Amino acid sequence: MLGSDRLRTVRDDIRAVIERDPAAKSVLEVILCYPGVQAVWLHRCSHWFYRRRLFVLARLVSQFARFLTGIEIHPGARIGRGLFIDHGMGVVIGETAEIGDDVTLYQGVSLGGTGKDKGKRHPTIGNNVMISAGAKVLGAITIGDNCKIGAGAVVIEPVPPNCTVVGVPGRIVRRDGVRTAGADLDHADLPDPVAEAIAALARRLRRLEEGLTEASQLSAANQPSKEEKTACASPTTLPL
Repeated sequence: MLGSDRLRTVRDDIRAVIERDPAAKSVLEVILCYPGVQAVWLHRCSHWFYRRRLFVLARLVSQFARFLTGIEIHPGARIGRGLFIDHGMGVVIGETAEIGDDVTLYQGVSLGGTGKDKGKRHPTIGNNVMISAGAKVLGAITIGDNCKIGAGAVVIEPVPPNCTVVGVPGRIVRRDGVRTAGADLDHADLPDPVAEAIAALARRLRRLEEGLTEASQLSAANQPSKEEKTACASPTTLPL
């Protein structure tokens, strides 16, 4: 029998999908057809073996979960309640990664290390964090609560709470904005630093063109007229 705490965790995992995925139609569908939920539950089993130092058995369970779902979670990773892995093919979560409550991961996300160091070498993810498709969060860094990591970003530096990070390498483009009460899945609101840089270059080019036009007009205004040029070119007759 599941204890009350474990039962609450299972309910939170199902609730996370129902609340955040409009495609989810029923609890039964979530249990049978959502690989992200299945991967998380199998991970909880493998983590139970891992904590009791049954490492081979733990890895066998995790490898079975990987085969079944396409999601690789090391048995040593620590995962909170309400993790939603949406379309999770290719998600990788390392051994010393720690994930808080109500986190959303999309396909291709990696919570990885940066070398062969021992000890803590994978990220710590706060509560209510969204990490978009293909993003890589690398190293023993901390991603604060209520953060959003844009699709394809590579994050190698710590991120404070309430921030949006995009780009390669990842940089903060929004900080201490409107606090997110729940998981915000609207990717269209994420800033585009490349588009912003192109727009800045276009504004600068326009100012340069305006400056050249003004300089050209000023230069033309200062040019001597045709009569003045003729007067200057005519020989001057001196009186005898």
